[in-house]
Amino acid sequence: MQKMLSYVRRAVDHYHMIEEGDRIAVGVSGGKDSLALLVSLAKLRAFYPKKFEVVAITLKMGYEEMDFGPVQKLCDELAVPYIQVPTQIKQVIFDIRREENPCALCAKMRRGALHEAALAAGCKKVALGHHFDDVVETYMLSLFYEGRISCFQPVTFLDRCGITLIRPLLYTPEHFLRSFAKRFDLPIVHNPCPADGNTKRQEIKELLQTLEKQMPGLRERIFGAMQRYPLKGWAPDRAREPKKDS
Repeated sequence: MQKMLSYVRRAVDHYHMIEEGDRIAVGVSGGKDSLALLVSLAKLRAFYPKKFEVVAITLKMGYEEMDFGPVQKLCDELAVPYIQVPTQIKQVIFDIRREENPCALCAKMRRGALHEAALAAGCKKVALGHHFDDVVETYMLSLFYEGRISCFQPVTFLDRCGITLIRPLLYTPEHFLRSFAKRFDLPIVHNPCPADGNTKRQEIKELLQTLEKQMPGLRERIFGAMQRYPLKGWAPDRAREPKKDS
């Protein structure tokens, strides 16, 4: 747990993600990333110098087989309010519109529903579970498929709705999240979406895995280049790091 919290604390400090009195909604899909983020922020509340609250929000996509009962139990143990929001996203995308490439529309609908639920819960910040590998993959997706040097930012203010998005897992590698979820027996909810794992992102993930075998440390160098360049919003404020005891 200490190592997990160190990853999160460093990201929060470097990018000024949390301020005094924040009420933060965590988008909980039921996957390992969002559950690890939920646990980390709930634990960070206890000792972070700026007091903040955490609320968990799950969008129910319309898949009957997804049981979020164990997530409710986890939230009860963490003393975190848990809000489940019913949606018809699955029916709209697959049954009504029958989208051949559903991911973009699905993401747009989920964003809108999550932001609306967060505001209704009194949250002006939303924490998303994008991790270290997501950052590198998104950067490479933009470069290879759009011809742009671009990536989402660690902190993003959405002026249309007044919400600030934060990504406290951006220093946390996916392999560590996988072992963390297993070690702490997080109640992962299987995603039955037919498009899951069949995307351009998966192709980039597999390409990076292949290149990493020939060039160990490739992901770290790409990530570091993003910070040094720096991309807009990616220059870290390392002066905010807690001082280590001598």
